[in-house]
Amino acid sequence: MTGINFFVTILRCKSPTMKFMEMPMFTVTTFITALIVILAFPVLTVALALFTTDRIFGTAFFTVADGGMPMLWANFFWVWGHPEVYIVILPAFGIYSEIIPTFARKRLFGHQSMVWATAGIAFLSFLVWVHHFFTMGNGALINSFFSITTMLIGIPTGVKLFNWLFTLYQGRISFESPMLFSLAFIPNFLLGGVTGVMLAMAAADYQYHNTYFLVAHFHYTLVTGVVFACLGALIFWYPKMTGYKLNETLNKWCFWLFMIGFNVCFLPQFVLGLDGMPRRLYTYMPEDGWWLLNVISTIGALLMALGFMFLVASIVYSFFKAPREATGDNWDGLGRTLEWSTASAIPPKYNFAITPDWNDYDTFVDMKEHGRHYLENHNYKDIHMPNNTAVGLWMGIFMTIGGFFLIFETIIPAILCLIGIFGTMIYRSFQVDHGYHIHAEEVAETEKRLREARIKEREAVSHES
Repeated sequence: MTGINFFVTILRCKSPTMKFMEMPMFTVTTFITALIVILAFPVLTVALALFTTDRIFGTAFFTVADGGMPMLWANFFWVWGHPEVYIVILPAFGIYSEIIPTFARKRLFGHQSMVWATAGIAFLSFLVWVHHFFTMGNGALINSFFSITTMLIGIPTGVKLFNWLFTLYQGRISFESPMLFSLAFIPNFLLGGVTGVMLAMAAADYQYHNTYFLVAHFHYTLVTGVVFACLGALIFWYPKMTGYKLNETLNKWCFWLFMIGFNVCFLPQFVLGLDGMPRRLYTYMPEDGWWLLNVISTIGALLMALGFMFLVASIVYSFFKAPREATGDNWDGLGRTLEWSTASAIPPKYNFAITPDWNDYDTFVDMKEHGRHYLENHNYKDIHMPNNTAVGLWMGIFMTIGGFFLIFETIIPAILCLIGIFGTMIYRSFQVDHGYHIHAEEVAETEKRLREARIKEREAVSHES
């Protein structure tokens, strides 16, 4: 449902003048991710349904003793599981594609090639799942095929890395904390990608499989790809959500501690894996010689936790101390996409007062260069808004409780929770809810305040220069 929601929302609610190949990269990656979700998650749903019937009703889809096939479960799980990796990392790629051009003060290099690379990654993500069990008895032909497809996925990923580097080339780079996370991502993710190509070699995977080498690769891919992106995105869009920036000094402490701690934590694990330390161990013999590297890894994890605490401190400190900024273009006028043309924390509900004309993914840059975002508009109309609903919350509560009861095979409460889920869905379907309207007068007054704040900011910048 979430995938369908994002897919339809982006298709139907984008500006009528916006072409797909001109959408901001974060929107493009979210759209393609939604498509992966729609195609991949039904496989997991079927697998879990079969697994549940095995546990509760005694069927034998996966149970060896009754004639089932455990490899069927492995295939079901990883047909979903590897696209899931790209479900979490493609939006992160979109985040980097927004942050890097902003603080490099340049257009994103090769925008259309980035779109095609994203689509290529999405396609190949469904053709690589067997590399998760090269060692589980597949024939040489199957392993060779999936080894090749796994290596191929590095090509569109490499296109993205080169495009980010070319975007940085000759840019006037400023090193705000979101940019620091983005810059740190590139070399660290490259290490994760190179080790991924090593793991793609089926013959070599017999040495690497289920060792700490794999654990290190996984974290160098997903922590740098996703966690760095989430931290950078939180800081980057925080002033858009709240109207004030987080404290940059504390943000940079967060970055340096988290980035250094990450490498201290996971770089030794490559060595541990090559030395033969299996994953999923809670202890080991002293004569194995793994104690020192594990201690170093633990120190790195503590540094990462300390860095995260600096981010929490930044959020708390900024809530009380940060100056409020109402113009919407919060990063010293560097915003490039149209969300930065809207007010930050002034409108009570809406985002765009009018549907914007869109002729380029850097439309806001063109608007600022020609002063069009300061001009008054007299064509405001009432804005229709939906009402909030607690139906989704209640469905989540019923699903969580029902899942808990299913784990312990307590069937009656689980069935009641299932009834609750469908009951809330039916209730929502028959609920008459026409939403409400923000009147044009209120919209005009809000936009007037925004326009005046922007003019004052522009005059202040002119006086300083």
